[in-house]
Amino acid sequence: MEAVLGLLVISARLYHGLETSCDAREDGSQCYGALGGTVYLQLVTDATRYELSFWKGSTGAKTEILKMKKDKLVIRNPLIIDRVHFFINNGTLRINNIRRNDSGEYLLETFSSNGRMWTREIQLFIKAPVSSPQLSSECLSHGEVRVSCYSEGDGPQYSWTLDGQTLRDTETFPGDETNTITLKKGLSGDLTCTIRNNISSDTVSRRISHCPEHSVEISSWAGTGFNVFVYFQLAEVFILLTICVGSYCFYKKKTYPQEQDDVE
Repeated sequence: MEAVLGLLVISARLYHGLETSCDAREDGSQCYGALGGTVYLQLVTDATRYELSFWKGSTGAKTEILKMKKDKLVIRNPLIIDRVHFFINNGTLRINNIRRNDSGEYLLETFSSNGRMWTREIQLFIKAPVSSPQLSSECLSHGEVRVSCYSEGDGPQYSWTLDGQTLRDTETFPGDETNTITLKKGLSGDLTCTIRNNISSDTVSRRISHCPEHSVEISSWAGTGFNVFVYFQLAEVFILLTICVGSYCFYKKKTYPQEQDDVE
């Protein structure tokens, strides 16, 4: 339980303070925010020219977040009032301490001075940033090296380079998981794993050396030798027991007639 709590604390430190920004002035804009961080959404170029309303939800039941009229701003949603700020001069909305339920569709309504209205839909995705990746490697039977890259976060994508060059298909064996690769025999150098998602990225490197081709076979032979030794010891015990039992039976058979004479 203590290990789990420690992991949660590390994750919280990693996510805190991560800022992302998005130009949401086009209809259908897709924006990304980091869980626990801050996102900046530029809704219009200059909010002093418009009256506007910003809603959570584009169809059906909608929740109004803020409304601005004649340069007067009102935050409508009390559940978010302490986490948002709107910059009127550049039309940017800031949301702090982003939560999972902040993701979804948003609707912006703007009204010009002549009463004309425009609407724009915005999609906001909230994701956990990737954590610092860790590498592990192991030698296989014929000199190949299997390397795995581990990281936390939402929707991680992996890429690999060897000595700064992207690995070619002829240098690795195909696998089902993109976070694990198998280097063919004879390859060595500085292997780098890069992990990223829509809001963050990180890398880790390790020096990969040649693996002995018969490392697994040697281990198997050692295990077989151990088994033969055990079997040999058991055979010796069995032979000793057989000799003891045979000697005892021979002794009893030889002394039995003498015991009968004594009784008579």
